[in-house]
Amino acid sequence: MIRELWERWQTELSRQLLARTPPRLRRRVIRNRRLLLFAGLVACGSVVLLLWWWLFFSRWVVTNDAYVTGNLVPVKSQVKGTVVEVRYENTQFVRQGAVLVRLDGLDARVALEGAEAKLGETVRRVEALFSQVALDKQKILAEKARLERLRHDLARYREVAPYGAIPMQLVDDTECQIREIEATVRQAEADWQAAEAQIQRTTVERHPAVLDAASALKRAYLDYIRREVRAPVAGFVANRRVQPGDEVHPETPLMAVVPLDYLWVEANYRERELRRVRPGQDVHIRIDLYGRHLRYHGLVEGLVAGTGSVFGLLPPENATGNYIHIVERVPVRIRLSEKELRANPLRPGLSAVTAIHVSEQGSSVLDSLARFPKEKYEAPFYEKELAGAEEMIERIITANRRLSRFSEGSREGGRAPSGPPVPTAPSQGGP
Repeated sequence: MIRELWERWQTELSRQLLARTPPRLRRRVIRNRRLLLFAGLVACGSVVLLLWWWLFFSRWVVTNDAYVTGNLVPVKSQVKGTVVEVRYENTQFVRQGAVLVRLDGLDARVALEGAEAKLGETVRRVEALFSQVALDKQKILAEKARLERLRHDLARYREVAPYGAIPMQLVDDTECQIREIEATVRQAEADWQAAEAQIQRTTVERHPAVLDAASALKRAYLDYIRREVRAPVAGFVANRRVQPGDEVHPETPLMAVVPLDYLWVEANYRERELRRVRPGQDVHIRIDLYGRHLRYHGLVEGLVAGTGSVFGLLPPENATGNYIHIVERVPVRIRLSEKELRANPLRPGLSAVTAIHVSEQGSSVLDSLARFPKEKYEAPFYEKELAGAEEMIERIITANRRLSRFSEGSREGGRAPSGPPVPTAPSQGGP
């Protein structure tokens, strides 16, 4: 209808214009009219483009080199073993701490039992060291008592020997016995100091040998506990590779857990377009998955500290060889609205088109508005894996300790032996 009216108006205008024009000028009039019409169209188009640039292109920077991304948390085994059970499949949701894969634990159990026996044997051996110190101390006291008695006898013998009450041979024998006992006392003191050096300033529980055996037990306990591979975060299972019967090693990727409640868009803008991009500016986002009719509203959180090429496997070396100027791109991190993300869920890797409103002031280009939900990415159950080992160690030490006073009072009572000073161990507070 409009086309017919336009053609009718053109025909009528041409008829009237040509009717008033002399025949020799009609061709020039038609040409001028066409040129005027073309110039008008060009002028109208220029005005439209100018308005479009003023209202949009001067205030927005757009790129289709943008993708949805998030944290792809890899799940790996910390110990070696054979997979005996896989509990989750791709697309299933798992909670933090849920057991994803279970490994065969026979070897780990045998190693744990050996570590338990080793700790018990070490506790008994250290207890023997404390008892040996007390025994050496008593030997020294006994030898010194004998030495003191012989010295008294020798003094009396020397008083009566000139009168012929006792033979001089007895005096000589007593002197020899005193020298022998003095040598025995010095040897006993050396043995006592050697035994004391192994337990000084320590207790049975804090003895280095016991601590080393307890550390070995903890390692064996961790190997046994870690045969159950748990989810470090809550999310959806993806890229599952493990199958029952697989022989896995530490650092072997088993699957991935993807939290879909914390995603963002990474838009790669050309360096020439980043002149006015600042954190805090509004962003309009269109995801190809939902088409043109759905728009997400985001916020610039910050600019990555480097172009994509410098973080590549082979960074550029522009100082070598021939140089070709290439326009680089810088990733811009864009926050998604949590409300819109819950209403229309996304997946990492989806294509997007982003438009940043650069006419807004924003903050400094060195600022970062990224908000990391730290509480969602904490895995406290890893730090609690040794709780059972501590209880086991305490139980084994208690079961293998002897109810005696040597471990806590081996240095109390009695007179300390003479000779070089020997440091004493603190009270142990034993049973």
